[in-house]
Amino acid sequence: MFEIGNSLREARHRQSLDFPEIEQGTKIRGKYLRALEDEQFDVLPAQTYVKGFLRSYAEYLGLDGQLYVDEYNSRFVAGEEETPSRPRRSAPPSRGVQVQSRVVLLTLLGIAAVTALFIVAWTRGEPQNVTPLGLRTTPTKTTTTTPPAAPATARLLVKAQRGPCWLQVHRSSATGPILFQGTLEQGQKQLFTGRRLWITLDRPENLITILNGRTRRLPVGGVKTLLVTPRGIRPAV
Repeated sequence: MFEIGNSLREARHRQSLDFPEIEQGTKIRGKYLRALEDEQFDVLPAQTYVKGFLRSYAEYLGLDGQLYVDEYNSRFVAGEEETPSRPRRSAPPSRGVQVQSRVVLLTLLGIAAVTALFIVAWTRGEPQNVTPLGLRTTPTKTTTTTPPAAPATARLLVKAQRGPCWLQVHRSSATGPILFQGTLEQGQKQLFTGRRLWITLDRPENLITILNGRTRRLPVGGVKTLLVTPRGIRPAV
């Protein structure tokens, strides 16, 4: 269990994103984005909108949207409980019915007693093989929690925080389509998405890189060529 609103807010702050930018990317109005971060779900029109907006907002931030929908369902969607109907009171049985019921009950008790005596007599007539009872060990049921699967797409946000940085970004490989080539001046940022990104950059120490909502540290010094996948960033070989 985790706080839905705080988790979304922290992911947005890590990526230095503001509501107008997210609103343009997700087509979700800013007041609804704020309501999701404040967990004021009653501001949204219906539960269907809440789940759809949660999924879209989380995936835009590089998070697992289904995980947030499941958390919302477990905490805020209450199941409808059926109100048990009040049993109708029946009229008390007549005296004749009561007498008849007692006769039937006594008859059944007599049959049960005769059966019990017969079983006891039969079991005493034959030796019994008694098998000692061993201690039964009840296996402990282990509950395992499956961690959320890694995103299928790398969502990389780069920002020139400490100074300018030149970079070239290819999709898939070093010979793939060029997504960007140029210099990011201090304060500028770019967002790239893909299953594999091939990045060549100079002065990486000036960059802040956020991959799928998590800040990643780059090797410093000189020109670097890196391979970016949904699982991480590593030197290209």
